[in-house]
Amino acid sequence: MAGEGEVIACHTLEVWNEKIKAANESKKLIVIDFTATWCPPCRFIAPVFVDMAKKFLNVVFFKIDVDELQSVAKEFKVEAMPTFLFMKEGEIVDRVVGARKEEIHQAVMKHGGLVASA
Repeated sequence: MAGEGEVIACHTLEVWNEKIKAANESKKLIVIDFTATWCPPCRFIAPVFVDMAKKFLNVVFFKIDVDELQSVAKEFKVEAMPTFLFMKEGEIVDRVVGARKEEIHQAVMKHGGLVASA
């Protein structure tokens, strides 16, 4: 697994398949940010997502560019950017569409994200 506190950016299907398998096996909450370079709300929420990854060390954070990995976006029926998908052991438990900081934060907390004490 990549280091805790980081957002794992997947640029190829091979990397995605390997990382998501390891994350599912860890039984941790997984949050996937489906993003696009041309999407202003995606750029707005990106630093917020990075901050969340630093706070919730028991959660695995992924970032997928929908133009690079269209098949993954299709598989998860992502139609708008940004879409945040919440998964546990391969099951989708929640989804937030749009750069909604509070909703994303609440979903992380609801599904077991623990804030690391500094």
